[in-house]
Amino acid sequence: MTSRRKKAAARLRWLVRFVVVLAVLGLSGAGWAWYRAHSWLPDRALYPTQGVEIGARDGEVSWKSLKAIGADFAYIDASAGVDERDPRFVANFEAARGAGMQVGAVHRYDPCQPAEKQAANFVTTVPREGDLLPPAVELDTLADGCAGKVSDARVESELMTFLNQVETHTGKPTILKVTQGFQARYAIARKLDRNLWLVRDRFAPSYAGRDWMLWTANSALSTQIAPGDLRWLVIRPAS
Repeated sequence: MTSRRKKAAARLRWLVRFVVVLAVLGLSGAGWAWYRAHSWLPDRALYPTQGVEIGARDGEVSWKSLKAIGADFAYIDASAGVDERDPRFVANFEAARGAGMQVGAVHRYDPCQPAEKQAANFVTTVPREGDLLPPAVELDTLADGCAGKVSDARVESELMTFLNQVETHTGKPTILKVTQGFQARYAIARKLDRNLWLVRDRFAPSYAGRDWMLWTANSALSTQIAPGDLRWLVIRPAS
């Protein structure tokens, strides 16, 4: 091999090594960024009261371990629409209480289905007990996908029917868990005078146009406590 060819081969080997190193560093950086995002918890000094939302999709969790890492309360997925019930609601409800947490229940609202039947589903799933946290209604699904046309005014009026019946059952005002998409479509935070639960990873949300009470600060918290990622919550401190 001539001297020129040897130099060319050496440059090629160096280039290959350089590309491999860059690839490894890139993967390492991406892995570290993923780890930081999925293991991040809000500063306890800023948000002293923190908790978790749990449902069947999270699998079987260690409630004592959740308590140990700082979960003071738990919102348990309870019902959805007119006939869906979370299959782990009772087990999660009892386990959270057994771990010494305050407990509340969540209903996933469907604007395509009758409000009265959805309220009946919730009240027959969730016990009427005075020490429960205020009930939460998740507002994420838009009426655009309904079989028949549902006007914005109809969405609002049916939602009020649902809230009134649930609040009569629980004796407490509901919390509206409003996603950014639902708020953008219906501006419901401005129309209904209820405490808000907003969702935005790592950065405090402001899309509702007014203060929130509850915040999903990390919707994909990775731990050894549950098979899947957890939804980590904080309560806004009183000003």
